[in-house]
Amino acid sequence: VQLVESGGGLVQAGESTILSCALFGFNFDNYAIGWFRQAPGKEREGVSCLRNLGGDINYVDSVKGRFTMSSDNVKKVVYLQMNSLKPEDSAVYYCGVSTVVTETFNRVTPDFIDFWGQGIEVSVSA
Repeated sequence: VQLVESGGGLVQAGESTILSCALFGFNFDNYAIGWFRQAPGKEREGVSCLRNLGGDINYVDSVKGRFTMSSDNVKKVVYLQMNSLKPEDSAVYYCGVSTVVTETFNRVTPDFIDFWGQGIEVSVSA
């Protein structure tokens, strides 16, 4: 399984950007796919998570109403549309896949991720 992220970069506060995560060699029947982020000096934290491509999506409170996760089930790509960005959103963003579906989805936790993407940086200037 390989996850390849793209997008991100430097944006100004209030602007938008979109991240993509392409899934290769992916043949699980039941899984959770999430977006996570890690700011300098901080632990990796959850952002959003979906349960199976096209399934339910869960968000952490800090991004609700601003970020939208979606998926293209044919292309096997997941997206994270990020609007109204804030400086505190600056981090390296990772997509990850977990077969521990319920815990990962309900808690949007990175604790049970089996496969990680390489990470992509998003920097939001004030």
